[in-house]
Amino acid sequence: MSSKRKLALLLALPLVGFALLLGFLWNGLGEDPTLLPSVLVDHPLPEFKAATLADPQRTVEPKDLRGNIALLNVWATWCPTCEAEHQMLRKLAGEGVIIYGLNYKDQRELALRWLTALGNPYRFVIDDSAGQIGIDLGVYGAPETFLLDGKGVIRYRHVGALDDEVWRQEFLPRIGLLKGKSG
Repeated sequence: MSSKRKLALLLALPLVGFALLLGFLWNGLGEDPTLLPSVLVDHPLPEFKAATLADPQRTVEPKDLRGNIALLNVWATWCPTCEAEHQMLRKLAGEGVIIYGLNYKDQRELALRWLTALGNPYRFVIDDSAGQIGIDLGVYGAPETFLLDGKGVIRYRHVGALDDEVWRQEFLPRIGLLKGKSG
């Protein structure tokens, strides 16, 4: 191979690499970053046994989240978006929506003070200070909210703050379908 041909090939390689990178970036532009796939949708909650935030002597496991359609909300005091979403969770709890909390990679004392100050919309909060339950759920960060059917199967996962629009567009139709299947 001639030296001119080698030089042309050497110069073309970065251009081809740049074109491939540009193609990947262009492809991702139109995608919604909150639509993170979860392999756990349509599967039961992963097994765990953990203390509750309010009473470290009380342990809970997935069977304790069964019986009703419910939300499992992953939150933390270090998460500003969690604080922004908290009023919506209190509103939903006031309307009778069952919400369980998963306090993710947080300090128990800070979390208890936070709930005292802002109000507690949760039936109970699972203490996941080590983050292992969150890892098993595939949590990217907080907040994330999982919709559970009455058997403890994850039916939907939302990454980001739960607000009125997300509730109406994403959760209510799915809850309607779940209630139709059970009724």
